[in-house]
Amino acid sequence: MKKQAMKRKSALFSILVALSFAIFLPDIHAEPSVDITMEKTTYSYCEKLFYTIEVSEITGETAIIHIRDETGKGSSAIPIPITSLQTPVPSLIAFEKEIFPLGKYFIDVEYSGAQVTTEFNLIDSNSICIPELIKPIMANWLSGNISDGFLMDAFEKYVDKKLVDIPIEINENNVYNVTIPEWVKNVGYWWIEEAISDEDLGNTLNYLIDKKIISFSSEISDGI
Repeated sequence: MKKQAMKRKSALFSILVALSFAIFLPDIHAEPSVDITMEKTTYSYCEKLFYTIEVSEITGETAIIHIRDETGKGSSAIPIPITSLQTPVPSLIAFEKEIFPLGKYFIDVEYSGAQVTTEFNLIDSNSICIPELIKPIMANWLSGNISDGFLMDAFEKYVDKKLVDIPIEINENNVYNVTIPEWVKNVGYWWIEEAISDEDLGNTLNYLIDKKIISFSSEISDGI
């Protein structure tokens, strides 16, 4: 009987000790984890960066992203709402030579106290693309806010001649003497909506210029 009583007291003591730890020790939660899955690790000019943020749990916080180059020069903080365990992050802007130097880049992501860094390389593949600044100019032309000549002036100044060859130098004296048929706006809409590529738009404009469908007046031609 004494042995059984001793066993019961020992078991009761063990339970009390376990309960005391459960009451007085703070709860320990695993910190959320974050990871980055790259679509690929090598990009070239005219391509758009794409990656996916993966988290272990949804905390209601946003992920904060910084993209930097080898020199440490980087973007301002980019907040990305996290509403699922996997969040695709597609870039809206392609890599351009005038903006992004060649070399190694780093993506830093911070989420609910967790941090992760991954990298990718930007190489030169001799691709030529239309600068992003042409899109609002094209949109204004499509809306009728700027003339045909101002659109061609933007292409002449900012787009590589290997992609779109404007045969004249447009200036304030001849900018209003350029004529583009109204139906060509369909091509502009397709490009804005990314239904056709920069190369497709360039080939179309070159063809229309070569066939004089996009016309420059004789006054302009005399000044070449």
